[in-house]
Amino acid sequence: IKRIAPSGTMAQIMLFALAPDEMVGLSGKWATSAELVLNQNYLNLPVFGQFYGSKDLNMEALAAANPQVIIDIGEAKDSVVADMDQMSEQLGVPTVFIEATTEGSGDAYRMLGKLLGKEEEAEEIAVYCDHIYDLIQNTMSQIPEKKKILYCLGTDGLNVIGHNSFHSEVLNMIGENVAVLDQVSSLGSGNPVSMEQLLNWNPEYILFAPGSVYSQVGENPLWQGLDAIKSKKYYEAPSIPYNWLGFPPSVNRYIGMIWLCEQLYPDKFDFDLYGETKQFYEMFYHCEMTEELYQKIMNHSK
Repeated sequence: IKRIAPSGTMAQIMLFALAPDEMVGLSGKWATSAELVLNQNYLNLPVFGQFYGSKDLNMEALAAANPQVIIDIGEAKDSVVADMDQMSEQLGVPTVFIEATTEGSGDAYRMLGKLLGKEEEAEEIAVYCDHIYDLIQNTMSQIPEKKKILYCLGTDGLNVIGHNSFHSEVLNMIGENVAVLDQVSSLGSGNPVSMEQLLNWNPEYILFAPGSVYSQVGENPLWQGLDAIKSKKYYEAPSIPYNWLGFPPSVNRYIGMIWLCEQLYPDKFDFDLYGETKQFYEMFYHCEMTEELYQKIMNHSK
């Protein structure tokens, strides 16, 4: 198989690590910041859109790229079999869905390796994923009380990623996500809440999405009512070329898990954050990390 098309952003990220040169296009345009990381050839790939998510998949453009297979990776939806079959029938191209969670990313890569004839390369990535996940899980099991955290996003910072949503997997694994809600949004944009609710939760640490209000809260009297802001225990998630905490919720979360462990439990973990970032970017983005690039990535995150 030499010509692959992803049908969504999670597939795009996972495939890029294993088979960047076999990809005939993208499900979503790279962020502008990707220019700091990726080779220009990958930045110039055509964009087809997403089958799920934004649901803007351009079937004609996808067909014109002549892929041998279309791959979707991520959360298993009830309709995924029918959806993949319908796309395959419409385009005359085989489709494959592979379920992938943070815990199961290693096995997802092993399946991709078998499919694409890249078992050795896939095993290297799979072993990395399994190792990081198991290391963090085992260490967290020995920490009796998790830090209380909250992830805020949106232009006013008043949207939150709710406890037990698909997007909160890493937050729940490494901290106690205080955003317990009656109805949790399944969207990456989270649930809108009030400042009064934030004050009531009053977490020990606040994590801000890129492009939210991180740079404003230090001088804002309303936000100063939160202990995390007063004690300067708030950070903006690194986001070059993708948000480290999982938006989209794919393997970009692995380096985010390492980063978050170091922020919350520096006495329990002994990660060399620069070394880990260098290894991750080489493996998943085929990028040589420099000190200058590292500082840009971590600008508001330490």
